[in-house]
Amino acid sequence: MKIVGLTGGIGSGKSTIAGMFHDLGIPIYIADIEAKKLLVSSKVVKRKVITLLGEKAYKQCAPDRTYIANKIFNDATLLSGMNAIIHPKVASHFKRWIKKQDAPYCIKEAAILFENGGYAQCDATILVTAPKEIRIERVMTRDAISIDNVEARMRNQWKDEKKISLATYVIENIALEASKNQVKKIHRALLISSVSNP
Repeated sequence: MKIVGLTGGIGSGKSTIAGMFHDLGIPIYIADIEAKKLLVSSKVVKRKVITLLGEKAYKQCAPDRTYIANKIFNDATLLSGMNAIIHPKVASHFKRWIKKQDAPYCIKEAAILFENGGYAQCDATILVTAPKEIRIERVMTRDAISIDNVEARMRNQWKDEKKISLATYVIENIALEASKNQVKKIHRALLISSVSNP
């Protein structure tokens, strides 16, 4: 099965785009959801996170996501350490997941697909973009956080210009209907590619 990586900067709406592919019958793996599950379910991950970030990383056995985000998105070393804890386990889970899927291709949604080199394991990649002002507004509304917090997270991701050169397809996600049309075009292209290059 072909693996299509789907990524985009925070607030670009990559989960919305993933949902559009899901509506077309394509299986979707959302790496960020699995990462969040690991923070709760894996004792090994919990122990390593506490070692990295301190006891305050967990409150009453549950991860304190606000504390964790404030620590890692303002310290590149801590962010790198967190990724080193989480990403190998997510990668292992994805390998098990994909064996259970039956489709011409699957979508693997990941926030830092290019930054961590994960795109190299994909047969194609889709980059979701949107103007910075729109992205900031979306995240502030969604997460109820300040503009400073949004921009701190953005600084830990590559700029779109750098990612565009590596992406197979680019979806500019501003208007919903236009995005749906772009998804349908890419879906058709991927189906043709899957038939001609199984």
